Amino acid sequence: MTHTIKATAVRGALLATAALLAAGPAAAAQTAPGPTRQGDWLYLSVTRGDARSGETRGTLLLCEPPQGHRHAAEACAELTAAKGDIRAIPQKKNAFCPMIYAPVTVYANGQWHGRAVDYRETFSNACQMGARTGAVFALDG
Repeated sequence: MTHTIKATAVRGALLATAALLAAGPAAAAQTAPGPTRQGDWLYLSVTRGDARSGETRGTLLLCEPPQGHRHAAEACAELTAAKGDIRAIPQKKNAFCPMIYAPVTVYANGQWHGRAVDYRETFSNACQMGARTGAVFALDG
């Protein structure tokens, strides 16, 4: 369920949103989303490189049951131990990361035990990201 977001897809989504807004409230009511998602879930994205021109991958992580990417069960377990706070996931002690600057920006938005989650951070490289956030943003397999 991992996707690469391209500029054309983003432009298309923006144009569709603009058309919907221009159509007025009646059209917006017809396309309103269904019932809100229950349980623990996070929309996760990882952007490699410059946020304006880098490649972005994203997925929806569900934890009841774990699904969304290859390491969903591990990510859900880490989030459960950290009470949904990505910043509280313990840093891996045996991680030795190169000092190569290849920025990676991660973003998580969703709900954990009824509490809103909104997390964004830029790491100097993917190794640093993995050492600090565990399996949560391991979207590439």
